Amino acid sequence: MASTRIQFDHNRLSRIEDAGDLAELLFPGNRNQQHCFLVLWFTLKWHDRRLVPNLGRGTALPGVSRRTLERVRAKLRRLGLLDHVTRFSARHGYRDGWVLSSRFENGLRQLADKVATFRATAGRSQEKEQLLIDLAAARCTLTRFRDEPTQSRPETPVVRGETQ
Repeated sequence: MASTRIQFDHNRLSRIEDAGDLAELLFPGNRNQQHCFLVLWFTLKWHDRRLVPNLGRGTALPGVSRRTLERVRAKLRRLGLLDHVTRFSARHGYRDGWVLSSRFENGLRQLADKVATFRATAGRSQEKEQLLIDLAAARCTLTRFRDEPTQSRPETPVVRGETQ
């Protein structure tokens, strides 16, 4: 499966001015995929019915291979920028095709709301947050012991009356 890694830091987000910058954010270091993204994005954006029945036909441009198209399409779908509409959808007139989706935008809004909620101190308990820190430390310790060879693990104490 292709990676859904994106370059997502606040400095880069503040410098985005156009779809080319968005392509660099979503497909870091791969100019072919950035080009394919722009072709797909503008094809879907400016299509007369906003529903493109066949992405392969709409992107038959020099420099966009079928493999690159499929990888970009798959990543955009996983991120929630692109959606496949089936013929069972009354909303799109019972037609098959691809449309731009708002799931990515909605997800980012939800993430921003959650971060703002987590930053607020009103209605929060320091004891609960300390418990979360303790649980994270316990998970870290367990992961460390699981990854180490069995020779360096500490002996597990045997409780009286139990057999090993």
